[in-house]
Amino acid sequence: MSYASFLDRKSQLDSGDGFDPVWMPEFLFDFQQSLVEWAIQKGRSAIFADCGLGKTPMQLVWAENVVRKTNRPVLVLTPLAVSQQTVSEADKFGVEARRCPDGKVSGVHIAVANYERLHYFNPGDYSGVVCDESSILKSFDGATRQAITEFMRKIPYRLLCTATAAPNDYTELGTSSEALGYLGHMDMLARFFKNDQNTSKPVIYRQRGKDSQKLDDAAKWRFKGHAELPFWRWVCSWARACRRPSDLGFDDSRFVLPPLIEREHVVEVKTLANGALFSLPAVGLKEQRDESRRSIQERCEKVAKLVDTGHSALVWCHLNDEGDYLADAIPDARQVSGKQSDEQKEELFLAFANGQLRVLVTKPKIGAWGLNFQHNAHITFFPSHSFEQYYQGVRRSWRFGQKRTVHVDVVTTEGGLGVLKNLQRKAQAADRMFSNLVAEMNRSQNLARGRVFTKSEESPAWL
Repeated sequence: MSYASFLDRKSQLDSGDGFDPVWMPEFLFDFQQSLVEWAIQKGRSAIFADCGLGKTPMQLVWAENVVRKTNRPVLVLTPLAVSQQTVSEADKFGVEARRCPDGKVSGVHIAVANYERLHYFNPGDYSGVVCDESSILKSFDGATRQAITEFMRKIPYRLLCTATAAPNDYTELGTSSEALGYLGHMDMLARFFKNDQNTSKPVIYRQRGKDSQKLDDAAKWRFKGHAELPFWRWVCSWARACRRPSDLGFDDSRFVLPPLIEREHVVEVKTLANGALFSLPAVGLKEQRDESRRSIQERCEKVAKLVDTGHSALVWCHLNDEGDYLADAIPDARQVSGKQSDEQKEELFLAFANGQLRVLVTKPKIGAWGLNFQHNAHITFFPSHSFEQYYQGVRRSWRFGQKRTVHVDVVTTEGGLGVLKNLQRKAQAADRMFSNLVAEMNRSQNLARGRVFTKSEESPAWL
């Protein structure tokens, strides 16, 4: 065996554990068919496709193929309120799917349930599982995330679908790899990354009576000197990414987004910080939290004026007090909050999606994943350090299928400008990550097809 062959074997670039598609419907676009065919042949894979590119029909076709191949059901896990939307999409495309919140799946081909209902299901009943908006996995506590990973580990066919696989940190891709049964998170870090703080030992936290592992928040990881290109090559062995069809070599003409207009509003805070003579940028999380609480009234009053147009609006907040103030101050507004039951939340989400509710107020961690609000073209946001929450919150309305210009009003204070700048920095980092993934994916595909590169094309531009 040559040394090159030895290295290739060690790279874990699997050839696939799936099968050739047994059903490929005409309602899928050409790029969607390409992604679904690859995912079925791979068996355990991830599709990182941007919002509105049709992940729901793709995962339904994937699930139907697994059902037809194995003659056993498939479970589709979704965020809250998305399960009903998934079933409606299945009805539209002629795929048999049914919501099963209690785990009773007798006679069901494709069962759809929220992540929170997973404990009702037995993995031995399924031949395949789909995690819709799979980036939400890292938002769960350690015990819940581990339960989902353990559930998937016992199922032969697995598919992850999300638009934000790793919005700020490449190392978050380890969560997806581990759920699919490839390298575990810690194994991935050891292979491709170096910890400058030398704090790579996991810290044990006690949650809900169970031990869960979590990396020290102070840990800072960077690529090893030789590892960046092998890392992207490894990711592309189990994932496909696209922000638009042209990333896969297809035509973009049917997927052109209308303009997005983002406007920043800096409001003056009446109550200054203790001992301050004038407003200064908040430094550190403690000062930023204090700034947020002192400025609730001013920021919420500004948002209430911005959405007092008679048109629909999606209003994102982060604090309970913000949500309560906004719901009272904005005419025709209803709030989706954590204290409500899942049924109440779903009812309000669907009412807004159907145009029965003019203004919806909620937190990104409750409703920023998976829902389709293309009827709405106005969004307000209080900036936080989470780029993923901002991206997903905006993309509920600014997504393929939207026909109007979407306006996003970001409301902050003089003291909160540092948070806004950090959010913008993370947006640039996320764009670089996705560009790297797409570039290496295309390079890998071209090499597989036997394309000969010119000298200028030997490495992707981002290197």
